[in-house]
Amino acid sequence: MRYAAIDVGSNAVRLLIAEITDNNGSISFKKNTLLRVPVRLGDDAFLNKKISDKKAGDLIKSMQAFRNLMDVFKVTDYMACATSAMREATNGQEVANRIKEEAGIDLEIVHGQNEAKIIYASHAEVDIDKTKNYLYIDVGGGSTELSLFSGETLLASQSFNLGTIRILDNQDKEETWTDMKNFIREHTRSQKNIFGIGTGGNINKLFRLSGIKNNAEPLTYIKLKELYNYLNSYSLKDRINVLGLSQDRADVIIPACEIYLTVLKCAGIKSMYVPSVGMVDGIIQTLIEKNFSKTG
Repeated sequence: MRYAAIDVGSNAVRLLIAEITDNNGSISFKKNTLLRVPVRLGDDAFLNKKISDKKAGDLIKSMQAFRNLMDVFKVTDYMACATSAMREATNGQEVANRIKEEAGIDLEIVHGQNEAKIIYASHAEVDIDKTKNYLYIDVGGGSTELSLFSGETLLASQSFNLGTIRILDNQDKEETWTDMKNFIREHTRSQKNIFGIGTGGNINKLFRLSGIKNNAEPLTYIKLKELYNYLNSYSLKDRINVLGLSQDRADVIIPACEIYLTVLKCAGIKSMYVPSVGMVDGIIQTLIEKNFSKTG
């Protein structure tokens, strides 16, 4: 059995096709195919409040390709979610309707709280120590989702309009930074020994750049700060040509570092685990919970 997850983000759109295994009632999934297309809808949505015809065309072509792959892989269920860029675009729903008509994919534009819920659904992939407190930090192109857990209990969760594309386009607001810091201080001050859990493409790339080989080993605040200073010492051109970063990663990785460092410092977090999960993993887990709870 195969499920598919589609994440229409502000920087890129992703398709994950996963193999679902039922081992005597224990349901797990293995990643089969993961594709990423850097459409960068956020440049339109945050600057012009509208998805341009060109970007809409690129998105629809990507969705048509995803639909074809899903058919070839004989996917039995899927879920497609659009986040911050499509939320803010005045024609977001119109573009979603075109995707339904031209690509045969139902695309749901999810609100920030729903996005956070889907992201932390991926925590099934993380070996949680129930005696510890965790702050999930997911940094995307248009928004940052924070979810505070004590063991497996969700204490607080909120989405903030702070993201890498938004910062690059100078569309981040000082009051949003303040709101995020206030949220962190309010909900973490009574908690001790908080660990970070970082999700998303940028933190996964930063973790690989850190040279840490084992995902069970955390990325420290000090190491992340060193990485930020190292990357920031190169021009955008050299981050691409010398460091070998892809063009659509080389620019966003700097503001991503800034958001992660701000959150960790504000929460007093010294170490962050990076389990290589993100929105698409959360979508697959959501599909599993939906389908297997019916029979469980």
